[in-house]
Amino acid sequence: MARFKCGCSRREFLVKGMYGLGVGATLPMLLNRTSAALAAQALEGTSMETSPERILVVVELSGGNDGLNTVVPYGDDAYYRARPTIGIPRSEVIEIADGYGFHPSLVGFERLYKDGEMAVIHGCGYDNPSLSHFSSMGYWHTGVPNGGETLGWLGRLADGAYDHDAQGNRIVNIGTRQSLAVRSRHHSPLVFNDPRTFRREGSDSEKTALAKMTADGASGNATLEFLAATAQNAAESSEFVRQAAAAYRTPVDYGIGGLSGQLRQIAALIHADMPTRIYYVAYQGNSFDTHVHQADPHARLLAYTADAVRGFTQDLKRIGRADDVAMVMFTEFGRRVEENGSLGTDHGTATPMFVVGNHVKGGLYGKHPSLTELDDGNLIKTTDFRHVYATMIEEWLKFDDAETVLKGSFGPLGVFA
Repeated sequence: MARFKCGCSRREFLVKGMYGLGVGATLPMLLNRTSAALAAQALEGTSMETSPERILVVVELSGGNDGLNTVVPYGDDAYYRARPTIGIPRSEVIEIADGYGFHPSLVGFERLYKDGEMAVIHGCGYDNPSLSHFSSMGYWHTGVPNGGETLGWLGRLADGAYDHDAQGNRIVNIGTRQSLAVRSRHHSPLVFNDPRTFRREGSDSEKTALAKMTADGASGNATLEFLAATAQNAAESSEFVRQAAAAYRTPVDYGIGGLSGQLRQIAALIHADMPTRIYYVAYQGNSFDTHVHQADPHARLLAYTADAVRGFTQDLKRIGRADDVAMVMFTEFGRRVEENGSLGTDHGTATPMFVVGNHVKGGLYGKHPSLTELDDGNLIKTTDFRHVYATMIEEWLKFDDAETVLKGSFGPLGVFA
């Protein structure tokens, strides 16, 4: 194998060149799938998309958001009996419908809901729930609870719905590391945290070698040509992301903290016509893991979230792209019904999900779990979360094979007009 002036082989160089694509640590998998990707390139230009303008934004509320203090069942006295200290007083709840209301920090959600642009899906979860952050998040990421799946539900969706071209950038994951949810067999997600520093780390000699390789090809070796194209795409994509983020100007207030910066970056990329169809963002760490003195930190987190989401939707309208984007929000589990002795809540089960967008038929969906008929103190789910995933796949993105993506039959909920 040829050696470059940087002292590394072509293969070693390409591994270093895969910055931002989350593939360096999984190069063997990438090499195994290059033949399929190369074959798919022959079909480039024959898109499988039926609604190519539509974009899905997925928001992860990491740590287990307390659903009962987010969508408050203020009409049920059992809520206040279980939470005499941290329960949200009736006088402070933002009423929405049918004895339910938002936490008072969710002013941004109130406007979206009352404008008919937000659906709240009650009681989302799965059978035999895990109370472990790691395993439960893995189940939500893969869409296959207790199944040992290695690819993410969004990765499998991309594999089925979008052309397998290395230059597609169909998935963007904004964060410090790639989520399992976007792990794909044929697509390499673009992964970055700060657009200003999104660039390949390498010497000038490596960059020179990359330029030569991409100009001259890889000596007829299809696999290396594929890898060279992927590395070149990373270089071009990082420059595109940096320029798009730096050039974007908006008068819209996204609030502070939380998701504000990430959602603003997505708006910038959408405005710059990035060909991405799936964007993924998450809170860092277990932000919503509120075991102790929950009231104040939870109120702040919810305010950060609502302000950022509301700002994002306003910005999309300003740039004329609101009809093209829908958002779904989830967390890996809710909290126990009863407050604990530390004025917080412990790991629980079922929890609400949220869908936002211009085409959403706003309102409450599904049945709220009983607060008295419990499973060892935890809510019993009333909506399998994969019904919501199927809704985003089939109703929003118009990909008609959610059953293959989710490895089971889960009908959509009729959330979109």
